[in-house]
Amino acid sequence: MAAAPYAGPTPGGSGVDPSPWWSDALADPWRDPAAPAAVVVPAVVAAGTEPEPVTDPDAPGRPTMRHLLLIPVITALLAGTLGGALGYAFAVRGGAGATVLGAEAAQAPALAQRKPESLAGVAERVLPSVVTVRVSSLGGTSEGSGFIASADGHVITNDHVLAGGSGNASVTFNDGSTAPATVVGQDPESDIAVIKVSRTGLRPVEFGNSDALAVGDPVLAVGSPLSLANTVTAGIVSALDRTMQAGEPGGPVRYYAAIQTDAAVNHGNSGGPLVDGAGRVVGVNSTIKSLVAEGQEAGNIGLAFAIPINQAKRVTQDIIGTGKARRTVIGAQVGGPGAGAAAASGWRRSSRPGRRPAPGCGSAT
Repeated sequence: MAAAPYAGPTPGGSGVDPSPWWSDALADPWRDPAAPAAVVVPAVVAAGTEPEPVTDPDAPGRPTMRHLLLIPVITALLAGTLGGALGYAFAVRGGAGATVLGAEAAQAPALAQRKPESLAGVAERVLPSVVTVRVSSLGGTSEGSGFIASADGHVITNDHVLAGGSGNASVTFNDGSTAPATVVGQDPESDIAVIKVSRTGLRPVEFGNSDALAVGDPVLAVGSPLSLANTVTAGIVSALDRTMQAGEPGGPVRYYAAIQTDAAVNHGNSGGPLVDGAGRVVGVNSTIKSLVAEGQEAGNIGLAFAIPINQAKRVTQDIIGTGKARRTVIGAQVGGPGAGAAAASGWRRSSRPGRRPAPGCGSAT
């Protein structure tokens, strides 16, 4: 291809090529080095004459309050939906979607709410203070009940629970733990005995006033009948000051004015507490009436008897303080004709109780 002819100015001349391509060459300093050049400085714009700013609608802007509130709402909805779906899946896998047995639970009746003054509330407070007493003897092991009388470990029980034992006794507490016990003292005639255990954190019972009882008052008998520990039976006070004469063949005869109750009491309840409706000990369960023949095993027929706690407390304090119980009895002498003043009666202290007639006899429990 032949080269195009030079279209610029001829050297040494001022002629201009009529070609349109070179029509602006005189104003272009890069094309014509000889063309004049100037620096143009923009003029200062006077205040108030600036053009109004224009916002680009496509440019990203700052989020508004609506946007800020919308984000957590959407997040919460998504989280709730996901949680509900997962909960339903787990419930179905766990069988919750199966057949529902029973009706919808209603509010428990007042008797089932176990208020502190209810029988269940009273039993809950008393049971930690009741123990099972076991005593080893030549014939085996005898078992009865008892209750904690002091925080330092004194336990009240019946004398006939310890009678015939070798002195090796043990105590089983409400929680199932056991501890050896030593005999502090016994009073066969009142059928009260005191043993002691070395244990801290014991909860003694609260003592009531047996003289304030009335026939018809509700009572609970607590103990271990027939080796069934922590057993509670309910009844009422059937009679007061019931004169009792109890004892085993060849053993001491015991006399006391007992509290009669129809609470179920059986062998093994001996030495356990009889408590009132406030959970206070008002008696020591001791004997029961029986219809069986001599030598046969006796059972509950709704006639049980407890030693009044006022008497038991006095004997217990004597045993703890002196090792034996003290009592005052009336002695009387009846002379023949002409005895005169020799038949006078008076007070004297004795370790033996005065004998007095009593209807029937009881079986030791």
